[in-house]
Amino acid sequence: MDTLESRELRYFMAVAEELHFGRAAERLGMAQPPLSRAIQQLERRLGVRLLDRDRRGVSLTGAGEVLLYEGRAALDAATAAARRTRRAGGAGGPGGSRNRLVLAVKAAASHELLQKLLAAYAAEPGAAEVEVLPSGMCEQEEMLRDGRADVALMHAPFNSLAGFDSEELMTEGQIAVLPAGHPLAARKTLSMADITDVPDLPHARWPRNGGYPPGPGPEIHDQTQLAQLIALGRTMAVFPESARAWLWAEHAAVPVVDAPPVVTHIAWPAHSRSVALAELVRTAARL
Repeated sequence: MDTLESRELRYFMAVAEELHFGRAAERLGMAQPPLSRAIQQLERRLGVRLLDRDRRGVSLTGAGEVLLYEGRAALDAATAAARRTRRAGGAGGPGGSRNRLVLAVKAAASHELLQKLLAAYAAEPGAAEVEVLPSGMCEQEEMLRDGRADVALMHAPFNSLAGFDSEELMTEGQIAVLPAGHPLAARKTLSMADITDVPDLPHARWPRNGGYPPGPGPEIHDQTQLAQLIALGRTMAVFPESARAWLWAEHAAVPVVDAPPVVTHIAWPAHSRSVALAELVRTAARL
């Protein structure tokens, strides 16, 4: 009664996310009647109603909302276990047998620190192969949870470290990255008030939780797009000081004196027992 199969969870997750049995069945590649029966059987086994169905459509009950949250975490954990087990055994990696770690990093952030870490770890006897996986804004958390990454460089206050173990590596200030020809680029320092609601230079918007925050600035998909739009005078962005490493000649960087400091951590799943990961963390802590 208290166990769930991954198939059941996948079926329920599809319906809960689509809130439509037909679309969920199509997404799963199955017919709608067996999907409906599977959900009804799941409700009977658990002894609770997960979905409300009426002429207006499908909605989640309170119990359904709990299973949606818990089920997503459970499926991520199962997927993560499979991915990390394959990497630990060398499956899919060059040579086929060497242990491999995937390190998620925000694109172009902490560039100098990352170079030092990779060089120092590679010099360790028996070091695993490290694959660097660049990510978008705040994607490192999801990558750790679903197993796409074993370890990540994360930046407080932007990333949440909840549920992870971590070591603090460095603290730095923030800069406004502006078009080189903009009047604000001539300033030696700026405040947050100076760069708020600049009519001709709206802040770039990165995706968070499957959508973009409201605002007039352009929706940003990757670092290259952002760099080009700043160079063209269409947007600005605030980044940690270490972002100077990727700036173009058409960019200017001005310190934002009252922006909160950014603390870079190396973070990993709290339950990890990987010897290679432990050695990478020890190397990072010595830098």
